[in-house]
Amino acid sequence: MASGSGPVSALWTEINRCGQNGDFTRALKAANKILYESKDDVTALCCKIVCLIQNGGFKEALNVINTHTKSLTSDMIGFEKAYCEYRLNRVEHALKTIQGIPEQTDKLKELYAQVLYRLERYDECLAVYKDLIRNSQDDYEEERKTNLSAVLAAQSTWENTSPEDLGLPESSYELCYNAACCLIGQGQLSQAMQKLQKAEELCRKSLAEDSDVTEEDVEAELAIIHSQMAYVMQLQGRTEDALQLYNQVIKLKPSDVGLLAVTANNIITINKDQNVFDSKKKVKLTSAEGVEHKLAKKQLQAIEINKALLAMYTNQADQCKKLLASQQAQSPGHPRPVLIQVAQLCREKQHNKAIELLQRFSDQHPESASGIKLTMAQLYLTQGHVTKACDILKSIEEFKYKPGMISALVTMYTNEEDIDSAIDVFTQAIQHYQSEQPGSAIHLSLVREAANYKLKYGRKKEATSDLEQLWKQNTNDVHTLAQLISAYSLVDQDKAKALSKHLPSPDTMSFNVDVDELENSHGATYVRKKAAKVVGESQPKEQGPQDVKKKKKKKKGKLPKNYDPKSTPDPERWLPIRERSYYRGKKKGKKKEQVGRGTQGATSGGSAELDASKSASSPPTSPRPGSGTGTATSNAVPPRQQKPAVAGATRKKAPQKKKKGGKICFY
Repeated sequence: MASGSGPVSALWTEINRCGQNGDFTRALKAANKILYESKDDVTALCCKIVCLIQNGGFKEALNVINTHTKSLTSDMIGFEKAYCEYRLNRVEHALKTIQGIPEQTDKLKELYAQVLYRLERYDECLAVYKDLIRNSQDDYEEERKTNLSAVLAAQSTWENTSPEDLGLPESSYELCYNAACCLIGQGQLSQAMQKLQKAEELCRKSLAEDSDVTEEDVEAELAIIHSQMAYVMQLQGRTEDALQLYNQVIKLKPSDVGLLAVTANNIITINKDQNVFDSKKKVKLTSAEGVEHKLAKKQLQAIEINKALLAMYTNQADQCKKLLASQQAQSPGHPRPVLIQVAQLCREKQHNKAIELLQRFSDQHPESASGIKLTMAQLYLTQGHVTKACDILKSIEEFKYKPGMISALVTMYTNEEDIDSAIDVFTQAIQHYQSEQPGSAIHLSLVREAANYKLKYGRKKEATSDLEQLWKQNTNDVHTLAQLISAYSLVDQDKAKALSKHLPSPDTMSFNVDVDELENSHGATYVRKKAAKVVGESQPKEQGPQDVKKKKKKKKGKLPKNYDPKSTPDPERWLPIRERSYYRGKKKGKKKEQVGRGTQGATSGGSAELDASKSASSPPTSPRPGSGTGTATSNAVPPRQQKPAVAGATRKKAPQKKKKGGKICFY
């Protein structure tokens, strides 16, 4: 040992100097030389592990720790072991290692909080960061506050909880970005967009101070902010703007595989069943290596669901079933894989299998039965089984007494002409609200709708109880009282007379309305015309009560001029001529020669003269070849005339069909 003390001390000096300069590769070589001389030197082993971690050799460092477990105890090298496991994505092992370390230092608490965040145990993670910020004083306070705001954003987004206001500043673009994520989780999209725009400004300002940062580096740093802006636009319905911004992020090819996967997935959701070729290219980005360690469980689940939907849209049934089986194995109680499988079965026209699958899942997972049963009811309706659909809807306890469900059930039962079942739906709902929320607005609204429904379908006796209940709630409601009296008038007239005493008197019901002004108003449909006053004409005297109105005499009907009172009228005079018994129809052949069969505008008087058969010698209808005489054919082009053609000009005739045994020549 004495002979080697000189070289070993020099190696330790080199390790110290390289560690201060950040040259961990040379420090690792020096540590290996020391360990070559002494295998179990604890200090040299610790230096080697630190150098490996600094150089990114987490797996080699963990192997060194596991190989020398006897000499390297957990209190000595526990933090380094947990950190290596965390960086190797062995988060569960890292948590066990941290919990086995007796002394909890600040750096160990920092790592513990990171592990809890990766495990999505946000409440515990929040408590650890609060303790660190409260009890530590160093230069890393802003980083801790940034991580704390990230935890609050995760709670708001994935757990749908309202995060507590811790008064965190928005001095950096990371803090501002996390605040925007909190607002997105709460549905405050406009405010979130403003925060994201502010984060973009802060990012540009902070990076502009560094002269070594290029414009490409700035755009790469802004990629996550732009992607989140596009997500807000997509939620607001601005899909075109969102798609344009998403594609800009994809073109930058950021190094963060998680950002690429989320952006590509959102583009696929915009495409839906359209632009399938682009979706197939984008889906490859969601399957990059290491994506599962960058995203939350709900994000990964959404990506896998969208992959299955894309496979269904592209008619890849086997691939779709494979993805859905994987999702069901990971999350047996999640309804979405089952719903997609049902959609695939419906595309294959296997509706009965789809209903059986839904029923089986509903029985196995009653906590998710509400949405599943709604889908079952929809399938029954598409097949025309309205009564079965109503039975399914009535079995959903969560929605059984909702106004929308009551309206749907009453409509479907009415369509099936099952008025008794529709009234029974009203009765059960009224009884529920009578016991749970008596006198509430929804309770009274249901009672009124039930009464109107019963009156509409002639159930006046049943409607009286509902109307009485409404009238007792408000005795000044004249409309309800009138309905009640009308219903009792057909059921119990004595009761109707007794209730009619509560009607207001005509004096109280009269309104100070000027009838003339009302008739002459803009909205009047009928206006009474007043006679124009004649100048100088005396006004007629007002008629007193003693004056009696004279009855107007009815005028006798006028008789025809040729009316003979002695002759009996024709009993069939009210019937049309064609329907009378003595009608024989028009005689055929009479005035046949007067009917013009010539061209349009030709007179009927010259028809006999134009008949060639009656003439003694008829000239040939066709001219001889070479002769200049004869009439022009219909195919000849007429000469251009200076005057327009007269109304009686001839029209072209279609060429006749060729008769058997004869020839027709056209020139």
